[in-house]
Amino acid sequence: MATVKFNLRGKDATKPQPIYLIFRDKGEKLTYATGFKVLPKHWNDTKGRVKNVNQVENRDEINSFLDKLEAGIKKEVARLRNESKPVTKDAVKEHLEILAGNKKPADNSFFGFVERFIEESPHRINPTTGQKIHSRTIQKYNTTFSKLKDFAEYTGKTPDFENIGLEFYQDYTAYLNQIRKHSINTIGKEIQTIKVFLNAATDRGINQNTTFKSHRFKVVSEESEAVYLDEMELSQLAALDLSDNTRLERVRDLFLVGCWTGCRFSDVTRISPYNIKGGMIHIEQQKTGNKVSIPLHPVVKSVWEKYGQSFPNEISNQRFNEYIKEVCKLAGLTVTEHKAITKGGIKRTKAHKKYELITSHTARRSFATNLYKSGFPAISIMQITGHKSEKAFLRYIKVTPQEHAKLLQAHWAKTGANLKVV
Repeated sequence: MATVKFNLRGKDATKPQPIYLIFRDKGEKLTYATGFKVLPKHWNDTKGRVKNVNQVENRDEINSFLDKLEAGIKKEVARLRNESKPVTKDAVKEHLEILAGNKKPADNSFFGFVERFIEESPHRINPTTGQKIHSRTIQKYNTTFSKLKDFAEYTGKTPDFENIGLEFYQDYTAYLNQIRKHSINTIGKEIQTIKVFLNAATDRGINQNTTFKSHRFKVVSEESEAVYLDEMELSQLAALDLSDNTRLERVRDLFLVGCWTGCRFSDVTRISPYNIKGGMIHIEQQKTGNKVSIPLHPVVKSVWEKYGQSFPNEISNQRFNEYIKEVCKLAGLTVTEHKAITKGGIKRTKAHKKYELITSHTARRSFATNLYKSGFPAISIMQITGHKSEKAFLRYIKVTPQEHAKLLQAHWAKTGANLKVV
């Protein structure tokens, strides 16, 4: 049975001694400073309270505070037992801090939890990679939280654990679709992040509603029509003379490294001479924690040497995406591409110049697609790109039906399958 007692910390009768709370329960023990002091002669050991003497002017304040702590802790222990939760000294201490006014009570609403979850993210370790949560992931959390608050303000419906069900799913996806005019894939990413919040709250015992795990509470998506650059286009980029424009030259060179290594730019800029041995780049991917080895392509080697055994420094993603479009336009990548996207429930196809569609991520996609088209085994490419399934990998690469037909044609020519019947 849990016990709560109050004792003086010291024995010096000439000086006021601090009053401490002593909590014990089934092997658990907690000593907690109340913040008050009193002379030993004014303290009643039996009752664990300040004596009713005029010399202690704030005796009623002290005793009331001690009563509050004792009653509050006993009530909290009863609640934890009733909910079949463990009574730990950490839980007791946290509640004492709340009772003492040193800490605000935890807001266990959905929004309160999400706010705490985001605040804790910079100090949390990703169990998959063993690394801290990436800043871009935290930015994604903040973006989703902001949209949820906007949704609550727009509809007058505040999402909370007990009402985040299929009706919320329909209302929220409709809001993102019709009011925010988001694409299907953007809506899917928002739902995926909400599921991250709900899974975390469920794991911590705060959420009991598991409707979000229903197959109808799904992460929607449509196949991306992102472009890639083939090897001829990459040669155009490499041959472009940018010696009079250092800004664009560095962006072009960094992009080419991504196209011939398959590395994310966050990984490329971390490569040092320590990572290069025996003509290979050996690096642990920052996002996934996977360790990969990549041969030094001649283009990559030339960039490495050009910048004195390093690669150009990474710039912001926004700036990079702006500058690489400028580079590709100068390189003559102006063929018309048609891209279909569903927004507001309507699928529209829009014509773009190819350079308008190039982003930092086009490099990794180009690496994977060009290797696949060359006949290199998909399973080996996946070891570098980090794709966990061949299904996901095949969705990632951009090979048209005509290109697949040419791959089959080349395979038949190589294996002798085009022999004539006589």
